[in-house]
Amino acid sequence: MPDPARRNDRSRLAILDAARQLLAETRYADLTIEAIAARAGVGKQTIYRWWRGKGAVILDALVDAAANADLALPDTGDLHTDLRAVMRATVAEFADPRLSATTRALTIETLADDDLAGQVRDRLLRPQLDAVQDRLRSGQAAGQIRADVDLGQAVELLFGPLYHRWLLRTGPLTDAYADGIVELAMTAIGQPGGTETPGGSSIVKTVP
Repeated sequence: MPDPARRNDRSRLAILDAARQLLAETRYADLTIEAIAARAGVGKQTIYRWWRGKGAVILDALVDAAANADLALPDTGDLHTDLRAVMRATVAEFADPRLSATTRALTIETLADDDLAGQVRDRLLRPQLDAVQDRLRSGQAAGQIRADVDLGQAVELLFGPLYHRWLLRTGPLTDAYADGIVELAMTAIGQPGGTETPGGSSIVKTVP
C-alpha cells in the first residue's frame, strides 16, 4: 500500500526543486505558482495546501538549499582577514544581478507580510548572522575585540551599511567597499593599540 507521507515528501521536494530551477531560469517577478506546479508535476492546489503564496515557497526552497551548508566562518586566527573574506563574499552575492533580484523581490514581499518577514529573518538570515557572531565571539575570546563590545551590535555594524547601500543603490558593491566596512568596524570594536601587518590585518599588542 502506498505511503501517503512518503508521497507527500516526494511532492514537497519536487516543488522546492522546481522553484530553485525556475529561479535560475527566470526573474522572480515572472515566476508563478502555476509554473512551479507544472515543473514539479503537481497541481497548484497541492502547493497552496502547504504554502500561502510564492514568497513562502521560495523561502522554503532557499532554506532547504542552505540546510546542508556549513555556515561556520573561516577561523585563521586573524579576525580581520576572516571578516574581509566573508564581507567580500557577501558583497559579491548582493552584486550578482540574479541573486540580488531574488533577494530584492523577497524583501518587498516581507514589507507587506509580517509573518513572512519573521520567517525570512529567523530561518534564512539569523543562522548566517549567528555564524558571524560566533566568529566575533572567538575573536573576542582571543583578545582581538574589546570585552565590552555587544556582539549583536557588531554584526549590525558590519552588515547594516552593506544592506543600506544595496537597498538604496547609493554606490557600487565592490571588494574595496567590503574591505572599508571591515576597517571601520574593527576600528570601532577592536582593542586599542593594535598594529597592522603588511597585508592589512590587525595584530593586537599584548598589554602588560
